[in-house]
Amino acid sequence: MKKILAALIAAILMAGCASGGHRAPVQASGTSAARQQDAGEKPKVHVVQKGDTLYGIAFSYGVDQRELAELNGIKDPNQIRVGQQIRLPSENVPAEKAPAEAAHAFVKDQPRVVKYAYSEAAVAKAEAVQGQPAKADTKPETRSDAKPEAKTDAKAEIKPVTPAAEDAIDWGMPAQGKLIGTFSEAENRKGIDIAGKLGQPIYASAAGKVVYSGSGLRGYGKLLIIKHNKTYLSAYAHNDKLLVKEGDTVKKGQKIAEMGKSDSDRVELHFEVRRLGKPVDPANYLPLDKP
Repeated sequence: MKKILAALIAAILMAGCASGGHRAPVQASGTSAARQQDAGEKPKVHVVQKGDTLYGIAFSYGVDQRELAELNGIKDPNQIRVGQQIRLPSENVPAEKAPAEAAHAFVKDQPRVVKYAYSEAAVAKAEAVQGQPAKADTKPETRSDAKPEAKTDAKAEIKPVTPAAEDAIDWGMPAQGKLIGTFSEAENRKGIDIAGKLGQPIYASAAGKVVYSGSGLRGYGKLLIIKHNKTYLSAYAHNDKLLVKEGDTVKKGQKIAEMGKSDSDRVELHFEVRRLGKPVDPANYLPLDKP
């Protein structure tokens, strides 16, 4: 009886081992930055793939190329390598606010300036507060009739910096055709769509330099990106043929591509304007009401 009981216990233990053995580790799929972005996550790093350029990476994440280069200590945008990890700007601290916050922190850490009425005791206090010797025979100027002319003049000399020069771009229509899609930040539509025919000419909307020419950005097909100045880029997607290459300088109205449907379900041009890396409504720049 004991032998039968022992055999039964052994059989139960073996069955338990078979069903509760070591499981194969679960490997997370879709850990690339692009898949994280599709899932609604905010990726912190982009791993450089073959064909990537710094302009293309910046464009795909909607950030400024200069900010991306500075964040990663990249002096030459062309010097990135496959497998390199590119840090992406954090949305918790907007780039445009970081310098102001840093300056504020710097000022707050400085010694506080204290004013005392002139006396020998005040000289001693000034030495202690400022941390440097003060001359006993030095008297502060306490003219009651002094006028704040210097302060007024200093304010008059400060002139606000306006982006008017950067915004003064002569924009033109990149293609002729029916407008079938408009910009919508709420619906994540980053540009406009213009319907047309296969092989129809695509023109540079403004003069500039080609900083991307390829098909490495998912969802854009054969894509061109033109840098117009330090502030603005324009993008031309879903082309059938690309007629210019990276580094080429183009003029406004120059034919740069032929319309197609690469990575699209119909023949169209998807056109975007980016200001400091961020998509803005092309309707604010293009003469959409003109033929």
